Amino acid sequence: MAAAVIKKFFISSMFMWVVPIAILYGFNNKLIPGSTDLSPYSLTLLSGFLAVISVNIVLAFYIYMAMKEPSDKHEPDPKFLADAKASVKKLTVEETSTSSQALKKQE
Repeated sequence: MAAAVIKKFFISSMFMWVVPIAILYGFNNKLIPGSTDLSPYSLTLLSGFLAVISVNIVLAFYIYMAMKEPSDKHEPDPKFLADAKASVKKLTVEETSTSSQALKKQE
């Protein structure tokens, strides 16, 4: 299960690097049709804008894939859950005793 999550993360991370660089490379080397007619200023703006948009598209696709996973598939570790509950109870007890001590000092 963890291997599949890591694989999805690795693949989407690679796309977040490769796609924008490919877009910039394609525009700067006149590989994209119509890019030869653009001024250098327009070429820079358009290629940068499309590179940023491509990263956002990859990120949105990754979020969609993460939200599509079934939520019942993931079970928390019982030891971690028990430790977390104990920590919260301990913190609550400490806060209660600290606040009651502060009230006694104020009186």
